Amino acid sequence: MVRPERQRKIIHVDMDAFYASVEQRDDPDLRGKPVAVGGSRERGVVAAASYEARRFGVRSAMPSIGAKRKCPDLIFVKPRFDVYRSISRQIRTIFAEYTPLIEPLSLDEAYLDVTENLKGIASATAIAEEIRARIRAETGLTASAGVSYNKFLAKIASDERKPDGLFVITPKRGPAFVAGLPVGKFHGIGPVTRAKMEGLGILTGGDLRARTSAFLQEHFGKAGPYYFSLARGVDDRPVLPDRVRKSIGAETTFGADLFTVEDARAALEPLIDKVWSHCETSAIRGRTATLKVKYSDFQQITRSRTDDVPIASRAMFEEIVIALLGPLFPVAKGVRLLGVALASLDVGPEPGVGRQLRLPL
Repeated sequence: MVRPERQRKIIHVDMDAFYASVEQRDDPDLRGKPVAVGGSRERGVVAAASYEARRFGVRSAMPSIGAKRKCPDLIFVKPRFDVYRSISRQIRTIFAEYTPLIEPLSLDEAYLDVTENLKGIASATAIAEEIRARIRAETGLTASAGVSYNKFLAKIASDERKPDGLFVITPKRGPAFVAGLPVGKFHGIGPVTRAKMEGLGILTGGDLRARTSAFLQEHFGKAGPYYFSLARGVDDRPVLPDRVRKSIGAETTFGADLFTVEDARAALEPLIDKVWSHCETSAIRGRTATLKVKYSDFQQITRSRTDDVPIASRAMFEEIVIALLGPLFPVAKGVRLLGVALASLDVGPEPGVGRQLRLPL
């Protein structure tokens, strides 16, 4: 538990429409226009959408054909993950000048603990402003930031003034802010849990706070005590820069169910890219590839394959995932969610560095 005299100062930095903004930065003809990264006019899934596209209702994980229907002038751009990774490393170099306590969540967002920072700046808000200004000056991109006394509230705060904004939730304001927050905006409460809560009459953080821990545990299992704490603005999770991960995964729920193997393969592309980009950035490799499928009736299955040696390339990872996918088709019911993951993780070699085999003694 964080004591009052040792109140944490947490910043959540989230790049604004990162992939799409990079493409608009690098191609002046795309600026001010609705852009979708990934997919194509006829097939595939949107990996990211510019704010101009979002005004039409285009969102990530949306099938391309549905996105085009919502926005006839939508421009599809092929993703360039090598460029996104390079910019992400540039941004993390900026973070590292302020604190070593950096917990990346993806290429475009991270938590920073600046309670004790390298520049001796007392105000976390001032640090967030400085970081945002430096990101703009050094990359030509904008970032939004949330500042608060824990990770839960910092992440919520970063969404409040998007794009290119800053929002602060102080310890004094925290509980009241949470009380008025719709449960659907709680990070970690997805559509299914939200619907269940609403069915129990829990619409806001205030409604959640009115329930006992025993009630929440009865209805939501192990997550019950966590929700009980969040409803009170309490989140004691530390920023973990060196956390040991058991797996690296990505998944997405589709606006319209998928029925063909071709659509499913196209939908897996951005997920495979996302997982592998993390592997490349962190020099981590895994031996177990897992495919997750959830059907329209919410039945969920997983298929996995474990190799004797770490999966060495994106192409190999994709080959395994597609091999796991193939036997599941044709389907009798639509696919509403797909996910991929790598497990049995190991730190891999830096690019260009040979790997030394471990020999038994």
